Amino acid sequence: MNTRELVLDMLLSLEREEDYSHRLMKAVLDKYDYLDSRDKAFVKRVTEGTLERQLELDYYLDSRSSLSVRKMRPLIRCLLRMSVYQLLYMDSVPDSAVCNEACKLAAKRGFRNLKGFVNGLLRTISKEKENLPLPDEEKEPVKFLSVKYSMPEWLVELWQDEYGREITETILKGLMEIHPVSLRLPSGLSDEHRNVLLSRMESAGAKLTVSRYLPYVYLLTRGEFSSLPGFEEGLCTVQDVSSALAVEAAEIGETDFVIDVCAAPGGKSILAAEKARAGKVLARDISEEKICRTEENISRMKAENIETEVHDGTLTDEELVGKADVVLLDVPCSGLGVMGKKRDIKYRVTRERAEGLTELQKRIVRASVPYVKPGGTLVYSTCTIHRQENEDMVRFITEVLGLEPVSLTGVLPKSLLGEKKHLQNILCRAGKECGIGLTDAQREACIQLLPGYMEADGFFIARFRRKK
Repeated sequence: MNTRELVLDMLLSLEREEDYSHRLMKAVLDKYDYLDSRDKAFVKRVTEGTLERQLELDYYLDSRSSLSVRKMRPLIRCLLRMSVYQLLYMDSVPDSAVCNEACKLAAKRGFRNLKGFVNGLLRTISKEKENLPLPDEEKEPVKFLSVKYSMPEWLVELWQDEYGREITETILKGLMEIHPVSLRLPSGLSDEHRNVLLSRMESAGAKLTVSRYLPYVYLLTRGEFSSLPGFEEGLCTVQDVSSALAVEAAEIGETDFVIDVCAAPGGKSILAAEKARAGKVLARDISEEKICRTEENISRMKAENIETEVHDGTLTDEELVGKADVVLLDVPCSGLGVMGKKRDIKYRVTRERAEGLTELQKRIVRASVPYVKPGGTLVYSTCTIHRQENEDMVRFITEVLGLEPVSLTGVLPKSLLGEKKHLQNILCRAGKECGIGLTDAQREACIQLLPGYMEADGFFIARFRRKK
């Protein structure tokens, strides 16, 4: 199996937007499970690295090519991108091998006449890779950050307007860092059983580091989660600490009735069920496909007090009005906070699409608020970094829908709230306001997790109470 050809075919599929990178990667690695672990690692590294640095790679190619990247044939464009990534970021691969293999692939895929173009361009970049240009930082500061961190200019501008230059560059660096898989162990597991399980995983070759926020979440920095001891037994599941923190923010009681409105793939529902041991969780989502994925995780984790249903979150279910102690509302969003794991999001989302999502979010929130019983809790969350989808929604929930903001102090870890305060100080120094337009009570009820500052995905959490 030609691993470079596998990478090329994945990049072509992603350019045609036939799938999302994280799903396609899993499908391909599952299909070619017989490959040597080093070959799998190569496929994963080159595909994800090429996607992550696509804007930067295109800038370098355009600077040295007589034909712009945009006008190239899709196969040649993808082939050159993946080859330049190897030249610049994979010292273990000889430059000559990169150039030769690219020419062979071009010929094999019907572009023998372009072998000279591919070879010449790659060898030029190989010779000049220590001196490839970036935009002038003084004259074009936005473009400089856009190319250096391979982020669309509109996103750089968005975050600079909201957070200032210093925080924006830290966010961009944070999104470019390696993002290990997060494993959550059952929250009620005893220290003894937890240590035995961790010992089994480490004996199988895994390297795990405990999250600095929650003692039952671990970062898997080495190993494949699906083959770990305990995974198939339901003793761990993939869930980022930010998602677990959203459940922690709800302070779920043992007998509570919890509605998870947008539940797939089920991580929050399962954790909520662990906390509501004598209660019940209703996990809903909009399609059979999403509910099937949720049910697979529920079954593997052996969570018995969860019921699943297909339901459109924009429609109020009158039978549930005033019934829920807790409503979890992790709404569909632009996903700007998880671009470090889902690398093609930044090329698909647009400013207009991100802004358009807020209307859908408002419809879901408006339909879900009636489920909360008097005195009950609603936790709103997203996996994005966008004030229109986050802080603006806090105002909508409190000022239009009438819920009370509830402070996260004493609910979320002190270390995390300390990092929030640190961010506020940086914002003040930059002349930016934290939580523009929010009251003090509204600010205390929400937190924006930022890559580069927090050890988590870019995630937003806000807590509210329905008045008695």
